Amino acid sequence: MNTLDFPEVMTRTGAVRGRREEGPAVFRGIPFAQPPVGAARFGAPRPVDRWDGVRDALAFGPPPPQEPIGGATPSPGSAPAGDNWLTVNVWTPDPDPAARRPVMVWIYGGAYKLGSADDPAYDASRLVRENELVVVTFNYRVGVEGFLWIEGAPANRGLLDQVAALEWVRENIVAFGGDPAQVTVFGESAGAGSIAALLAMPRARSLFRRAIAQSVPGPFFSDALAEDIAKALAGGIGLRPTVADLAGVDPHELTEAGAALGPRMPGYAHRWGPVAFTPTAFSPVIDGEVLPAAPWDALAQGAARDVELVVGHNRDEFRLFLHLGGMLGQVDEDLASMILGLFGPAPDAEQAYRAAFPDASAEYLFELVQSDWLFRMPSLHLAEAHTSGGGRAHLYELTFSAPADDGALGACHSLDVPLVFGVYGGIGEMLIGPTPSPETETLSARFRSAWTTFATTGDPGWPAYDTDQRLVQLFDTAPTVAAYPEEASRRLWERHTFAPLPLMTP
Repeated sequence: MNTLDFPEVMTRTGAVRGRREEGPAVFRGIPFAQPPVGAARFGAPRPVDRWDGVRDALAFGPPPPQEPIGGATPSPGSAPAGDNWLTVNVWTPDPDPAARRPVMVWIYGGAYKLGSADDPAYDASRLVRENELVVVTFNYRVGVEGFLWIEGAPANRGLLDQVAALEWVRENIVAFGGDPAQVTVFGESAGAGSIAALLAMPRARSLFRRAIAQSVPGPFFSDALAEDIAKALAGGIGLRPTVADLAGVDPHELTEAGAALGPRMPGYAHRWGPVAFTPTAFSPVIDGEVLPAAPWDALAQGAARDVELVVGHNRDEFRLFLHLGGMLGQVDEDLASMILGLFGPAPDAEQAYRAAFPDASAEYLFELVQSDWLFRMPSLHLAEAHTSGGGRAHLYELTFSAPADDGALGACHSLDVPLVFGVYGGIGEMLIGPTPSPETETLSARFRSAWTTFATTGDPGWPAYDTDQRLVQLFDTAPTVAAYPEEASRRLWERHTFAPLPLMTP
């Protein structure tokens, strides 16, 4: 076999064979941990056994068990079957150990219950073709397997998978032409929340030098809340949330139990508070061991002051969820009042929001307070915490409206993903349309340049954030550096603490 078209690399556990694809060499489906099944079910990831010969790395590994999106079933042949869920994928200009290129490691989002590195939206070919760097993506456990509180199992197993993947990068990336001392993690939504958690985790220290967190979600669970949610989920199938009860249950049956909990969540509002009205029952747990503190507290104490950080959000984050839930044009004043009181910063959130935005419609207030609670203010506060803890943070906001549907979705959640990768399939086609406009392509190039320059130099091209000038990069058709534009929301939330969410009634 031609090694120019099918290059081979020796990893710590054996040789792998990739494929040259219009420039980059791509290696897919390399295991970084043993399949987390059988005796390893619900455990921390275990090291891979060595293999003999050359292993083909030509196809993505199977995605972790997860709830189907909108009830859809996976398309046949979209990924290989099997239980080897923990695999990495590498795009490199050339697997030359002497090259020592910067490395970018992508962590996918999906509400901590969805996601897989085989999503076409995460194709790193364009990033690597345009830049002298290496890009890694990987799978980690989501939903019940990765984030449900289970008695007898470590918490935050999905985060432990991420640490194991980053350890694989540290130990193997030189062979693919990368530099383990120049690793940047980047991720969106739950991927950004994962990065915030990694910044706070002692076992993740020294595994990356830089981080890019796109739309950091605020919910992190207290141990008591996580346990209560787990009891409700497992109880739905007549079981307890213990290793003894769940280890023998087929993983896909457990994803169905997770999906079945969703419609029942509002009935737990008296116990779970605002979490009962969110799209997911899963979040990282502040368990005191794997994750000892909420990221905002940890960063303010200097836990990651040596890590250079880019963090930001989209202007109209929650509008995507209004659209997906069929609620555009359906929000009345009563519903807006309830949501303002539930998600806004206490104690007089509804009155404060109405005073700060006197001309806002009920629908806009409904959207705005959830954008603020879920993504905008957690991202802003992460930058402020990192800065106060002695680190350097660069803040941004995406203000470019998604071109699809004549801009009706605004700068909504997930719009940054196709812009960063320059790939317009999947979510990109829904938000941007089948053919990107010249303005979209120009903005995408600007994103890619900022992200890859930051990964290479530590400077994304705009000033670091501080609490005097509050300068941020606004990503739109024309680039602008200006004072943080969401000042009214910032003031409403400036005294709020993003602490672990409690169990409301024991």
